Amino acid sequence: MQWSPKPLRTALVAVAALVLGVAAALLVVDWPGRILVGLAAVGLAADATRDLVVRPRLSAGPEGVVVRTWAGARLLPWHGLRARVRTSRRLGVLTSTLEIDVDPSVTEDDVLMVLGRRDVGAPVEEVARRLREMNPAAPPEPRSTRGPLD
Repeated sequence: MQWSPKPLRTALVAVAALVLGVAAALLVVDWPGRILVGLAAVGLAADATRDLVVRPRLSAGPEGVVVRTWAGARLLPWHGLRARVRTSRRLGVLTSTLEIDVDPSVTEDDVLMVLGRRDVGAPVEEVARRLREMNPAAPPEPRSTRGPLD
């Protein structure tokens, strides 16, 4: 199972970077404006490049979960792996992120990977649920013993 940024989004970001780069070179006449628009173009180009190079961003297999970053791929073993969704409000917008870490009692590395919907190309709640289902080392989810009308 693999998750990556959506290709259409990556293409749109690359086109926006190109448009801003052309605008900085040809349309903006003052130097502070050129620098500002040029920096925006470089930032968008770096974002599109990361989406292309660091692919797939998250994958799960028999050994565990692999998270790819600029620094390389990092394998997190299933034993002790925790996948949670954290919801927070920033600037008035409700944001959900996927947090993947390994229990410190299992490994000496303090690892916390935080991924957003854009990183995985799917709702983070769905990705967390799939990771918990795939984890052979996870304890079974407790089932309710109450009936539907209790």
